[in-house]
Amino acid sequence: MIVGGLHADARRTAVARLLADVPGSVVLHHDLETAPAGTVVRTVRDATGLLAAGEAPLVNDCACCALREDLVPELRRLAQDGRTRLAVVELWDSVEPKAMAEVVTAGGLTLTGVITAVDPALVLPYLGNGDDLAERGLAAAATDQRTVADTFARQLEYATVLAVADSPEADDEDRELLSQLHPTARQVPIADSRPRDGADGPSGAGRADGADGVNAADGAAAGRPLAALARAALAGFDVEAAAAAQHPACALLPAEADAHGVATFVWRRHRPFHPGRLYAALEDVTCAAARSRGRFWLADRPDTLLHWDAAGGALCVESAGPWLAALPDAAWDMIPPVRRAAAALDWHPEHGDRCQHLVFTSPGLDRDGLARLLESCLLTDAEYAAGRDAWKRLPPAFDTLLEV
Repeated sequence: MIVGGLHADARRTAVARLLADVPGSVVLHHDLETAPAGTVVRTVRDATGLLAAGEAPLVNDCACCALREDLVPELRRLAQDGRTRLAVVELWDSVEPKAMAEVVTAGGLTLTGVITAVDPALVLPYLGNGDDLAERGLAAAATDQRTVADTFARQLEYATVLAVADSPEADDEDRELLSQLHPTARQVPIADSRPRDGADGPSGAGRADGADGVNAADGAAAGRPLAALARAALAGFDVEAAAAAQHPACALLPAEADAHGVATFVWRRHRPFHPGRLYAALEDVTCAAARSRGRFWLADRPDTLLHWDAAGGALCVESAGPWLAALPDAAWDMIPPVRRAAAALDWHPEHGDRCQHLVFTSPGLDRDGLARLLESCLLTDAEYAAGRDAWKRLPPAFDTLLEV
């Protein structure tokens, strides 16, 4: 199983909780902080302390690449020693769980869960931090151009379980922001060492199939049922489903919400954006919310699905390939069923799956002002009536962002 997160204290506390609660567990950790010296330090420890230490050389001057190369062989070694029941992979601060989850499963190993550890009081400060990871000493490679905000957002939104630290500084707004950012995640307090409300009793629901073999009986043998966090960690993890939930074409985006001063605004339209007007409004739209994401289309690029991903006041716009409506019928058989299903849910008789679907989450969100701004960026009635040939002749504005 994988535990990650930029909130290092919360992550270490969650890992310690798992080691204490899951019999026969060990934690494998690669420290990328030593990369400037040319190596990544690997440690293996259990609840009693350090069991082994070693080094992995950098691969192509990339610490994260060294982690990828070293991770599966080390996990296989732990599985073969006959004593390890569960290997907990504790990721270094800025390593994102998606890539490592895919490495583990591609290596033929069973992944029982992906957890991101979070301190609720730090969610907004990290989500609003536009510093480059390199400025904070957290870059995983010399070419790493990620920011604190976008890295934290991906760590948070990929995991199916959030291990939540007991933070005296956190208030209702902090906790509500966390819930709205990832409403489908299961939140488990790290300090909760017993099943809650009977939901995590010693049934087989938390059993993890595979080499680890840890189940509720192991906890019972230690004189107690497995703790809530341990059972959540062992519930299983579907890498393909997790990837689909993050893909811009079928992402599982949050729904409308408004509580404790935090709001999530969902904006959907089928009319395309005017490229010039949207480009001129990008700064205002990006800074309107702590986090925004989704998919959109431009009038001058009617066949291209564009991905919107903003955090920390910075926006990333990327092409995610063609809309399904732009593909020939014969190509549909090659499209994953989950994407075809997502498109069918909101199919437009004229535009197919082309749509604007943007979601904004933030404390103090001005929904009405944001809605007016977005509406002003759409094609006017006259521009829309001119048709696609006229749309394609509109002056391009996103070539630089899309590196065309």
